[in-house]
Amino acid sequence: MTTIDDIAQGVLRFRNKVFPIRRAIYEELARHQDPQILFITCIDSRVDPADLCDTDPGDMFVDRTPGSLVPVYNGTQRSGISASIEYAVTALNVTDIIICGHSDCGALKALLHPEKLTALPAVERWLHYADAAIAHVQEHHAGQDEHTMLQRLCEQAVVTQMGHMETHPCVQKRLREGTLRIHGWVYEIHTGEVNRYDPAARTFALWPPQAS
Repeated sequence: MTTIDDIAQGVLRFRNKVFPIRRAIYEELARHQDPQILFITCIDSRVDPADLCDTDPGDMFVDRTPGSLVPVYNGTQRSGISASIEYAVTALNVTDIIICGHSDCGALKALLHPEKLTALPAVERWLHYADAAIAHVQEHHAGQDEHTMLQRLCEQAVVTQMGHMETHPCVQKRLREGTLRIHGWVYEIHTGEVNRYDPAARTFALWPPQAS
């Protein structure tokens, strides 16, 4: 288990070993950032966007929310994730948005056992952004084992959030212009694989395909 003392040692290693090797990158980043990807994923400690995508600092603009959920746009409600979307799409002019769910998501698992949310009222309120996903799973996958139910829920939640993303005016504008793409992923922690949503087929499939 990593402690704050371990973190302190990590900071020292970064300062003394990692930073000097990559000084030029960080000096450039100190002046500006120009990421092309907005990467939205869960707060789960097992999901590391930079590790998963093998990216360097400055490559992706990352925001994390419980369950990888995205709020429906509301012009009168304060929302950190909505602000991140607006900044990334309008100020940074990103070309792609990735919404990345993951296997064994604790937030979504709670939707299968809502009694566990009694002591977590803020979490319960936030999870309403997955209402359409849980309703879909309960309608189409009722009676299946819990593992399968959760897998389907993780997938459907990503599809639902892609729809929520399209309610944001800045996103709508860029989609109309054809200068922005939205991608839906589910990352399988136990295999290291990414399954991407295909809107035409309405299914998730391994991405990118394994090289032959």
